Amino acid sequence: MTGRDWSIQEIARLAGTTSRTLRHYDDVGLLPPSRIAHNGYRHYDEAALVRLQRILLLRELGLGLPQIAEVLNPTNARQSEESALETHLALLREEQDRLARQIASVENTIDALRGGEELMAENMFDGFDHTQYREEVEQRWGRKTYADSDRWWRGMTDAERADWQQRVSDLGRDWIAAAESGIDPASAEAQDVARRHVEWLTGIPGTPAAVPGGDVKAYVLGLGEMYVADPRFGANYATSAGGTHGAEFVRDAIRVYADGNL
Repeated sequence: MTGRDWSIQEIARLAGTTSRTLRHYDDVGLLPPSRIAHNGYRHYDEAALVRLQRILLLRELGLGLPQIAEVLNPTNARQSEESALETHLALLREEQDRLARQIASVENTIDALRGGEELMAENMFDGFDHTQYREEVEQRWGRKTYADSDRWWRGMTDAERADWQQRVSDLGRDWIAAAESGIDPASAEAQDVARRHVEWLTGIPGTPAAVPGGDVKAYVLGLGEMYVADPRFGANYATSAGGTHGAEFVRDAIRVYADGNL
């Protein structure tokens, strides 16, 4: 390796993260800087970059920071690597199950179309994320809301669905990173994610947030509370701190954004 190093701002830009997150990684002993310059700025050498790459890869697998620290601890390398692989395997099996249900759903639709049978709408979307909360949507906001959003989803191209799902994934990742970094929900960084979250919600047809004259503020505030109250929703924002910490951060940030902008 060369003797080159990079400033914390450069590394944050290259890795698609924030300086605050990198400082948090330092504070918890996960990624100390290679040196601190005379101006107090952290700098990172190539070895630190490799370590950061491993951290980010492990985060993608769903590991929390304490688990990542165990994986990167050379004294526990074998045991922690096995644990990481078991976590990865569990995630892969979940994805395998979801894909299997999608395949079965599409096969059933094809069979019905070929045989001239009536399509069973309740069975057409098994394994697709947009239907997993159908009952809650219909109970809270009516069948028309679900029908409108369902029609919108089915009208998308494969590329549009992939883009939408990537947007959801990016939001979840950024919420978790913000919550784990220790920033204030009212900070500019958290509020930027809250803005993106509300824009995402208002782009889904049929919801109160997308209807002209709809009570957007009440809708997003209600969802924020739901993230905390319902563990199925809160799981999307789970952090290494456990419990409802991540969901509470999302709720609080959305509340600040709604009070100031909606």
